[in-house]
Amino acid sequence: MPRIIAYPQVVQQMTAQGFVSLYFNSGAFGFPPDAVTQSVGWIGLDDSTIRPAARSLTRKVDPPVEQTLARLGTLTWLGQLPGSIWVTPKSHWAYELDFGSHLWMPEALRSAGLVAEQVADLSERHDGAALEFGPDESEGLQSLLLALLTNLFGSDFLLSFPGRPAVCSVHHHKQLWWTSSNAICYAGIESMVPRSEGQG
Repeated sequence: MPRIIAYPQVVQQMTAQGFVSLYFNSGAFGFPPDAVTQSVGWIGLDDSTIRPAARSLTRKVDPPVEQTLARLGTLTWLGQLPGSIWVTPKSHWAYELDFGSHLWMPEALRSAGLVAEQVADLSERHDGAALEFGPDESEGLQSLLLALLTNLFGSDFLLSFPGRPAVCSVHHHKQLWWTSSNAICYAGIESMVPRSEGQG
């Protein structure tokens, strides 16, 4: 069963790894501005909202986009970033469960393996506590990823990997954006969706 990691522990772990909080009390973390990083974005359809400078970083995936991205995201975690994975809202849980995504997220969390008491617990948390999945809970993680990629409308989520130098943004435009400060780690992530002809 996935576990809830209290927000102070999330902040402590992410800060120890050199990440910075992007919004107060949220689950949004990123590399500091002076960090040397590489990024790649996995997308479905062309997206005019992507900045021109970032378009060369995109890789298109085959439809059905949501299912493909959920599967690839899970396989990338298991194959390239082994260990536990954390899922955090870039807002906070109370917002998502009481307003932002309340029509579908409770059921998505239960389908991912959480019990009713855990869902109720998250609905009271005005912070970015993490949901932790272990490698033996990959089906639950893939189920939650599919729900996020299918249903997010204005919110984004973050995937982070305790002890490993990478994060992945689950964007509400049905995209996964990966960033790493380690060249070997990044090469493994990028290899999951090879560059095709005509892409940057």
